[in-house]
Amino acid sequence: MLVDWIIILSSFGYLLVLFAIAYVADKRAERGAGITSHPYIYALSLGVYCTSWTFYGSVGRASSSGLDFLPIYLGPTLVFILWWLVVKKIIRITKAHRITSIADFISSRYGKSTPLSALVTVIAVVGIVPYISLQLKAVATSFNVLSQYPEVVAPLNSPPIATVADTAFWVALVLAIFAILFGTRHIDNSEHHDGVVVAIAFESVVKLFAFLAVGIFVTFGLYDGFGDLFQQASKVPELVQLMTFEKEGAYITWVTLTTLSMVAAVCLPRQFQVIAVENVNEPELRKGVWLFPLYLLVINIFVLPIALGGMLQFPRGDVNADTFILTLPMAHGQEMLALLVFLGGLSAATSMVIVATIALSTMVCNDLVMPVLLRWNWLGLRKRSDFTGVLLFVRRSSIILILLFGYAYFRFLGESDALVTIGLISFAAVFQFAPAMIGGMFWKGGNRKGALVGLSCGFVIWAYTLLLPSFAKSGLLPITFIAAGPWGIELLRPYELFGLQGLDHLTHALFWTTVFNAGSYVFVSLYTRHSAIERVQGALFVDVYRYADQGPRSQLWQGSASVEDLFNLLVRFLGRARADRAFSGYFRDRGLERRRVIAADADLVHLTERLLSGAIGAASARVMISSVVKGEVVRLEEVMTILDETSQVIEYSQNLEQKSKELESTTAQLRAANERLQELDRLKDEFLSTVSHELRTPLTSIRSFSEILSDHPDLEDEEKSRFLGIIVKESVRLTRLINQVLDLAKIEAGQMEWVLEDLDIPQVVENAMDTMSAILSEKDIVLDVDFEPGLPEIRGDKDRLMQVFVNLLSNAVKFCDEDQGRVKVSVFRQGQEIAITVADNGGGVPWQARERIFDKFHQSREGLADKPHGTGLGLSISRQIVQYFDGRLELVETSSKGSVFGVFLPVSSAQIVAKAGE
Repeated sequence: MLVDWIIILSSFGYLLVLFAIAYVADKRAERGAGITSHPYIYALSLGVYCTSWTFYGSVGRASSSGLDFLPIYLGPTLVFILWWLVVKKIIRITKAHRITSIADFISSRYGKSTPLSALVTVIAVVGIVPYISLQLKAVATSFNVLSQYPEVVAPLNSPPIATVADTAFWVALVLAIFAILFGTRHIDNSEHHDGVVVAIAFESVVKLFAFLAVGIFVTFGLYDGFGDLFQQASKVPELVQLMTFEKEGAYITWVTLTTLSMVAAVCLPRQFQVIAVENVNEPELRKGVWLFPLYLLVINIFVLPIALGGMLQFPRGDVNADTFILTLPMAHGQEMLALLVFLGGLSAATSMVIVATIALSTMVCNDLVMPVLLRWNWLGLRKRSDFTGVLLFVRRSSIILILLFGYAYFRFLGESDALVTIGLISFAAVFQFAPAMIGGMFWKGGNRKGALVGLSCGFVIWAYTLLLPSFAKSGLLPITFIAAGPWGIELLRPYELFGLQGLDHLTHALFWTTVFNAGSYVFVSLYTRHSAIERVQGALFVDVYRYADQGPRSQLWQGSASVEDLFNLLVRFLGRARADRAFSGYFRDRGLERRRVIAADADLVHLTERLLSGAIGAASARVMISSVVKGEVVRLEEVMTILDETSQVIEYSQNLEQKSKELESTTAQLRAANERLQELDRLKDEFLSTVSHELRTPLTSIRSFSEILSDHPDLEDEEKSRFLGIIVKESVRLTRLINQVLDLAKIEAGQMEWVLEDLDIPQVVENAMDTMSAILSEKDIVLDVDFEPGLPEIRGDKDRLMQVFVNLLSNAVKFCDEDQGRVKVSVFRQGQEIAITVADNGGGVPWQARERIFDKFHQSREGLADKPHGTGLGLSISRQIVQYFDGRLELVETSSKGSVFGVFLPVSSAQIVAKAGE
């Protein structure tokens, strides 16, 4: 039986082991035999990503949402496997500028801005302190659950009553001591915390071993392997859906969680600390890019089996799913395994809290407290000869305050459901760093104002859509804030902001924060000016691989500074021993005698600023450097580079603008041509289909009746005559179709034979009407004729022009009114032309088809019940015939009362005769 003193003794024994590991690692580092540069140590330290939320919460989430826990680990996997070059660039920038935190990183990129670093720090503290409280709660909860052994209970939402007996309080206290002892040993934060890193790597092994142990116990101890477990679960309908993706909105949720976790893998303060600040050398990353994803894969193998096993073992739902990993061994009398799981959860929580508090305390000290203290002249701190005591006091106080805030959050909101999702809320908070951070690494156009406005807007939207609703759920705000919005304004409901509905709360918040954050960052950066230092820092960050390996370079700066002033400044913040080593090494490398050099050069100023940045951050270092160096420090080569790049960009932009206009015009033409080709291709297909059908029909008739005549020679003469008549008729029809296709080919190839003669156009039109008379009579169509007398003759090809008029009459008959059809043909003189118009009383030509009716293969369906008859070549051939005679064939008028087509032939025949001669 486990009793409280055994659990407490085991916990403190484990923590003492951590202290011992960290102590030994620090001593080895002081002797120059540090092991943090080992790739496996670095890769395992990245496992700090897996907190108690992973250890307990993943099983709980899998029990309610199935595979939805996977995107939290898919994101970091994608980052390290596919985007490891981004991580490498972050590490290179961090080393080149002696950056100490993510706030320092963003501040340095945008001109070493103090307000910007302060804003990043506030966002980080507000977003991460609740996450720390989650770790404390997990430890307290697991202790309470384990202390009830052998009774299986899971009082997740009932925090301890007495503070004296509160496990979370004592854990917070011990972790504060650990962080102070091993996280503030060095004033220079850019130096590595060897003890912390090795301890975190050890804890990654412990939590992985504990998780695998309970996973193996459930899968192969309680069941006969994965197959048996999943088979048992498939018999329970409630569990089947946990093993599938068939849930409404599942894909959107996966995209949201994957995106958040990708950013969190780099932008969480603890992740930035272990990835970049604690990195000893870049080659370590080569091992990390595959070992860390492998670690995430292994630790998640048994998440779903444990969740399913817990649901099967506790079907009544009286045990909280978050504690399945602990209660399953307890329910089966596995005391030692349960204790191991408790220690694994303790390691998951403590590793996160230790690294997070170190990172946050550095940010609070360097980016919030020190800039304020250095600007308050009435405090007289600038006159102090030794700042090391102040720095240590601020950092250690920050660690204690951060953990107290985390503990207070846990105590006051311990019964709130808000803590269940606080991990994702924290992820969404650090997501606000992404536009300014990632954008600043790849886009020189981003500036300080854009980053400030973007971060501010994103933070406000995050707080409004996620943080404040969690307060409302816990009773700190009216619940109507969520349901009706502030002051009853529905458009301001935090979960349906501006009327956006249909998204889960996290996706909804991510959408709006991205719109406001990234949008403001880009817009403001584009329309505001960049200072010189912003341009310099932008070039150094974006082109870090160009500048990082060039070594010291000359700088352009006004005024002067003495070596003694710079040395004394460094002593105040780093101590005399550290300053002595730095300056002695500088002069030794240049072959100079330190005592003979009085005036400092630009490279020494740069070195001093870099060393100060490691101690108090880039923004504060810039303030202190300005107190002894007058003027702006700007590298001459970088100024020239900026000017050169600017002139090139201006010239390139002008050329690009011109090319862009030409490209737009060409693109429009190509798009129109492409649409035209697609339409012609469609019409061609229809034409081929129609021609094939038209050819097949007469051929089928001819073949059928020929076979009848062949097979039945004794048919009566009357039947033979009728069948032969049909064969002749169909042969004529087939010949006409083939001739029409051949005519089109000849006209387009310029091989048509023209027989020119003087023509009386009214007579040609009458001949065409005689040809159509039978059809007109058959359909009871009234034909009106209006011929102007005394028209002159024109020169042309009678058969071809008659073909045109027959086609127009045929179309008029086809499309005129079915009940009371009427066609009117008019011939009259119009200036130097003879006009022949054919009008019908049909439904008219549709507006969208008026320009296409003369195209080859086009067949209008307007007014027809079935597919139109013909090939769609009639009007096209007719227009080309008329154009040969320098005439025009046009749609003169169309409306719902009918259409009028007109042929306009010139009276003069000189050009026609010339064509015939050619």
